[in-house]
Amino acid sequence: MALKTVGDQGRLTSAGYRSAGTLYQELLDQDSRPVPPVLRLESPIEPGVTRVPAEQYFSKAIHDREVEKIWKRAWQMACREEDIPNVGDYIVYDIAHLSFLVVRSAPDRIQAFHNACLHRGRQLREFDGRGAQEFRCPFHGWCWEIDGSLKEVVCQWDFPEVNERDYRLPEVQVGTWGGFVFINPDPEAEPLEQFLGDLPRHFERWDLANRFKQAHVAKILRCNWKVAQEAFMEAYHVVATHPQLLNGIGDSNSQYDVFGNFSRAITPNGTPSPHLRDTPGQQDMLDAMFDRNLDTPPLAEVPPGMGARQFAAMLSREGMRAVIGDDADTYCDAEYLDSIYYTVFPNFHPWGAFNRITYRFRPHGDNPDECIMECMFLAPWPKGEPRPPAAPIHWLGPDDDWADAPELGMLARVFNQDTFNIPKVQLGLKTMRRPEVVFASYNETKIRHFHQLYDRWMELE
Repeated sequence: MALKTVGDQGRLTSAGYRSAGTLYQELLDQDSRPVPPVLRLESPIEPGVTRVPAEQYFSKAIHDREVEKIWKRAWQMACREEDIPNVGDYIVYDIAHLSFLVVRSAPDRIQAFHNACLHRGRQLREFDGRGAQEFRCPFHGWCWEIDGSLKEVVCQWDFPEVNERDYRLPEVQVGTWGGFVFINPDPEAEPLEQFLGDLPRHFERWDLANRFKQAHVAKILRCNWKVAQEAFMEAYHVVATHPQLLNGIGDSNSQYDVFGNFSRAITPNGTPSPHLRDTPGQQDMLDAMFDRNLDTPPLAEVPPGMGARQFAAMLSREGMRAVIGDDADTYCDAEYLDSIYYTVFPNFHPWGAFNRITYRFRPHGDNPDECIMECMFLAPWPKGEPRPPAAPIHWLGPDDDWADAPELGMLARVFNQDTFNIPKVQLGLKTMRRPEVVFASYNETKIRHFHQLYDRWMELE
């Protein structure tokens, strides 16, 4: 007996099975502007489903192994450079039970240290800070300069073997890209530039270093960090989780690509989902893109003879003109409309073009059943004006509503739909009869690629 399917029956292409709707490259052919080569790149993953043991998402032993094999050895985004703009500014970056101080120790130098006193191990700092001149331990007063050099030992006479050479704060590697600061606790790790590979080339047109942090919201979720980030790595869930968007999103028409240590998805907007039985009108597509409530008037009306995708791109282009001037005309419709979302192993998710989103997912302490999800908005600012200050982080607890962060706008409603599901996923993983989960050959490309890298790192000696 054949399985029942929902809407989209798929079609066989030269690259394997794909959606029955308009392929993304076919949609680009209709763009009103020249399309940049980066959007024409295609690098699909090898076909085939991927099966992952369910215990990877809740086992404390596996969590402990992740700390040793991944969090102590992989490059990971710690903050934005603008979070620590002045000498002495620092942030506390915590991952599992590890803690690091990331500090601007000179105008042109950022360093990172293990956040622990070398006397009795007390954390030197618990919260981010500004303008520090030293790091003094609150327990017994041992003190270090902000460059990690030993400054003072209380009762130095009682520690004859403690010297400046051996008692510098242990330093970890630091690298920067796109305005982000990355750290790596492994002194033998490859340079950040080598780890990122071609990622900077993908972002040449979308220089994230010249964006400012407009918003930064963090929420504790009751699920494993992998469960959370995998919910944001594909458009396959839209049909069931975000049905209000279907009139204006080509969910199953998304293109997925893999490149070394990172992957990419591009989900088109202003085009209908192939899951729909009937083709929506152009106004219906635009209303879905703007997440219009049925009891409110439309935010804009599609002019006669113009499609929703073309009109939405025009609106976005004119909106950006106030910020970037006539450079707005150098970007194609797709760059204004589509969701271009990258994943850099293990937990960093920057978005391309003019979508402001960047995600980070990390364990919440040593509890494999909890994690921290963060969303940053990175936006350009008008030429000639000073960079606006970086938004401080806004924390939400596990029982708080995303709508408690109004700076997220309509995204808060979408996040509520996503995070309604994922704690139930965490519970279901522990009770499911089959001992594994299964990821789709194409629609869950990014997750499959993540697990290929994850397995490789977890097996490292």
